[in-house]
Amino acid sequence: MKLRDALVDLYRKAATSLPADVEAALISAYKKESPVAGSILSVLLENVRIARKTERPLCQDTGVPVFFIKVPVSVSQRDLRNTIIEATRIATREVPLRANAVDVITEKNSGDNTGIGFPIMYFEETGRGRLIVDLMLKGAGSENVSRLYSLPHVELKAERNFEGVRRCVLDAVYKAQGKGCPPYIIGVGVGAAKDQVSRLSKEQLLRSLQDENKNGVLAKLEKKIMHDCNRLGIGPLGLSGKTTAIGVKVGVNHRHPASYFVDVSICCWADRRSRLIWHI
Repeated sequence: MKLRDALVDLYRKAATSLPADVEAALISAYKKESPVAGSILSVLLENVRIARKTERPLCQDTGVPVFFIKVPVSVSQRDLRNTIIEATRIATREVPLRANAVDVITEKNSGDNTGIGFPIMYFEETGRGRLIVDLMLKGAGSENVSRLYSLPHVELKAERNFEGVRRCVLDAVYKAQGKGCPPYIIGVGVGAAKDQVSRLSKEQLLRSLQDENKNGVLAKLEKKIMHDCNRLGIGPLGLSGKTTAIGVKVGVNHRHPASYFVDVSICCWADRRSRLIWHI
């Protein structure tokens, strides 16, 4: 199989098959929910089943493709970028993916999910003899309710500490209500610069929901934030319930003494992610 074809299959898997850990979290939530919220989760789970069986996209918005790529030094990043673009065009036709790439100047849709900066690709060099490609299809509804904060934040009474981070996440989720299609998976990035934490928060969405943070302080913070999010009562699709979030993942970088940025990347219940490992 060619790498291009493997990338097309990666798109198909991400778009049509919800990761097992996310599905398990939805099933667990369904068993604990009220009749109204439970009926919503039941519909979502039926949608998951049908999409996987028929190999059709889970949602009509197949999102923005975001790639996190660990590439051996022996592989040309330019060639790999071109291969991904070619695979994106084929996947748009064959999966199919909704054409989502719109030229900001002309307002014309490219029709094939390619354009300036589209798909989004983050490269990281590795000395290993294998290529690791993580793909996330990030829906616009949940992206629109994601937020960036700079601490201290006077209105939230949030200082430069983890309590301040917690307040930022709760503010973002409260303001999102049901507009981003909960139950949410929430990625949080803390660090020195705006672009740094925006990437970091999205990387957290690639983590399994069953993954416990290796840092005990962050693991405790993740559990606390999820507990507090679920106390908001927003519930599935914003129609009230016990399940507003099914996952919270926090990543940190060193920060500058004068800055403390917090990015809250909210993902809808359909955390569409998939991984390809290609041996060179």
